[in-house]
Amino acid sequence: MPQFTPPVRDTRFVLEHVVGLQNYANLPGFQNATPDVVDAVLDEGGKFVAEVLFPINHSGDQEGCTRHDDGSVTTPKGFKEAYAAFVESGWGTLSAPEAFGGQGMPHVISTAFQEYMISANMAFAMYPGLTHGAIAALLVKGTDEQKAKYVPKMVSGEWGGTMNLTEPQCGTDLGLIRTRAEPNADGSYAITGTKIFISSGEHDLTSNIIHLVLAKTPGAPESSKGISLFVVPKFMVGDDGAIGARNAVSCGSIEHKMGIHANSTCVMNYDGATGWLVGEEMKGLAAMFIMMNAARLGVGLQGLAVGETAYQNAVQYAHDRRQGRALTGPKEPNEKADTLFVHPDVRRMLMEAKAMTEGLRALCLWGALQADLEHAAPTDEEKQLAGDLLGLLTPVIKGYGTDKGYEIATNAQQVYGGHGYIAEWGMEQYVRDARIAMIYEGTNGVQAMDLVGRKLASNGGRAVQALFRIVAEDVAAAKAVPETAAFAGALEKANGELQAATMWFMQNGMQNPDNVGAGAYSYMQIMGLVATGLMWLRMASAAVKLKAAGEGDAAFLDAKLVTARFFAERILPDAGALRRKIESGAESLMALPPEMFMAA
Repeated sequence: MPQFTPPVRDTRFVLEHVVGLQNYANLPGFQNATPDVVDAVLDEGGKFVAEVLFPINHSGDQEGCTRHDDGSVTTPKGFKEAYAAFVESGWGTLSAPEAFGGQGMPHVISTAFQEYMISANMAFAMYPGLTHGAIAALLVKGTDEQKAKYVPKMVSGEWGGTMNLTEPQCGTDLGLIRTRAEPNADGSYAITGTKIFISSGEHDLTSNIIHLVLAKTPGAPESSKGISLFVVPKFMVGDDGAIGARNAVSCGSIEHKMGIHANSTCVMNYDGATGWLVGEEMKGLAAMFIMMNAARLGVGLQGLAVGETAYQNAVQYAHDRRQGRALTGPKEPNEKADTLFVHPDVRRMLMEAKAMTEGLRALCLWGALQADLEHAAPTDEEKQLAGDLLGLLTPVIKGYGTDKGYEIATNAQQVYGGHGYIAEWGMEQYVRDARIAMIYEGTNGVQAMDLVGRKLASNGGRAVQALFRIVAEDVAAAKAVPETAAFAGALEKANGELQAATMWFMQNGMQNPDNVGAGAYSYMQIMGLVATGLMWLRMASAAVKLKAAGEGDAAFLDAKLVTARFFAERILPDAGALRRKIESGAESLMALPPEMFMAA
């Protein structure tokens, strides 16, 4: 059976030496994240997910959720009790505002805990994860009355939350939605329509579920500009906060999915359900993007987290499994065979997984830091920089992070050979669970188009120029240190490929927009390489300094330096090939008529 150990030591290393948490102790929110509190979150949070959530991951996948004839849904055995323990322990309140019952800690700390939770049980983690996104939207766009009525019990975990976007006829193209919102005399709206793929749409974990629903009011344009956002509770809520009558919203069915079986992904039917406008009419997409951007960062974290668990199990299997002999001769002559660790191709898969999980962990936490600094940094210039970096890197963390998370999971399964294909070993669940992260909250191709179509040109390219500058500054400093000079040179070359690809888009995108579309995915991959490479340069630099000072665990630091070298030699060179793909343009990609794709 699978196992999972929260990577607490690595998280601490990143928080101290990449994020530099101690440098922000005087900022709002960070004052609550004292070293002893952070240690407690990592240690006790890791213990909670390992002991409470991980044991019901496999069984939850096997059992799945059950819809009953009355439309109610029950989660797998043990989920309700685990959720009650989660709420009682306050794990969902870490970064929520103190004014609404939260602990007011920085987002970067809750992100560290969320990684552990997703690694332990991705399907479970999605229930509070969707609630956090709904809270974010309500806090920014909701009225004071809406905040007071819904947010405190969502923060506490007593109530859940969802986002309702997709419909049978539309996914990414939200301008095609048909759900309608008819105004009522009392200022509310009657919401009618069907939404699909609604994660956590109906379940038995909370006493109420607060749905945020996209719909169109009468006379609204038949485009994304006509979309409004509404808050629609499962049960009506009185002015005193008490739950009242059932609203006209129900689960029509549970989707039969490839993975995350223990999360209730629902078809939701709105039959004149009562809802209230959130924000301005026909400005709903901007409001929903608050939730979507938070979700995209969370999905990127899912890629890392599932990859981490798969990797841990593959490492243990490679330690235990004996097959064949090392190419250089038997390593353990007294045994009938050597362990899988002697085989270079097994090492390739495990080293790639180690390099990517540790690099992506740093990138996710550094991205979460930008989300904090966008609001808490002491100067407007620092806030602007953080916001620029966060906006630029959100599609990269989501797209590149989930691509690599799935790749890690499949390679970890490959380490097991035939046993990786057998359910009782658990690896095939990680592959199935990781696959959805590349699809929802905007497929990774959509993330790539968001990156090149919107983020690059935003504010005259200010964000990407900031990233180029940060990488160049770190490279220049690291080149002066013998132990990091080689890595710095490799990252400098990759950053040059990214800059060249950016310039190529500027020169060739306007004359033929298909050139941008054809190269977008490869561009996202290069930026992912460079951003993760920046994290590895910072980790390697920190390891060198700690070793020189005689501080830290020497074996751990040596492993960091070896893995950084591997990343520089075996992963960063991909940037050149990706740039050449981009510069091939769109001609061969778009030349073939659709009918020629069909078999003769």
